[in-house]
Amino acid sequence: MTEQKNQVTRAAPEQSNDYRVVVFGAGGVGKSSLVLRFIKGTFRESYIPTIEDTYRQVISCNKNICTLQITDTTGSHQFPAMQRLSISKGHAFILVFSVCSKQSLEELRPIWALIKELKGADIPNIPVMLVGNKCDETAELREVSQIAGQAQATTWSISFMETSAKTNHNVTELFQELLNMEKTRTVSLQLDTKKQKKQKKEKKAKETNGAIPENGEASASASGGAKEKCRVM
Repeated sequence: MTEQKNQVTRAAPEQSNDYRVVVFGAGGVGKSSLVLRFIKGTFRESYIPTIEDTYRQVISCNKNICTLQITDTTGSHQFPAMQRLSISKGHAFILVFSVCSKQSLEELRPIWALIKELKGADIPNIPVMLVGNKCDETAELREVSQIAGQAQATTWSISFMETSAKTNHNVTELFQELLNMEKTRTVSLQLDTKKQKKQKKEKKAKETNGAIPENGEASASASGGAKEKCRVM
């Protein structure tokens, strides 16, 4: 009885509702900026080195609600144990370089080699995206062309996309495409449709009853009235 219970306990982590995406890349390529743009819709100009941060977003998984857990890793090579642990726990990976730095693309080679080593035979089924960030920069500052980035991704047999955290170019598309590549389960950024329908109904009710003033914010009484009328209908 005790042995069976222990077996169930050990199996529990594999049944977690978390879907873990790990972001790797050299320092200063914009890993944190991409994640923050996606999660919070914000962008910061200053560079603040990251040791390791984890962000969470509610997503749809097999038509159920689950948590997208994004781990933003350090850009240095000082924490190999943390790096190996992140890879072993990760379900999908984003490898970020700056199109303005050929060296940042080269620094992804050992990381990709380590992912292949730790994931082994499972690697063909694991979503991996090579990302050329800062594509908003001028042609004069570019060191890696889009063709070169795509060629590297093809060599590694993974997908490729160029992004700009600054202009919000392809940021949401990056995470959605990564989830689309998942083969073992249906994962999507699409949230609960019932909640979305409810929000649309409430918005329509407010507009119909003139509850939205010029600044776009409904007063408490007007909003309450719209909701009450919605219930009667």
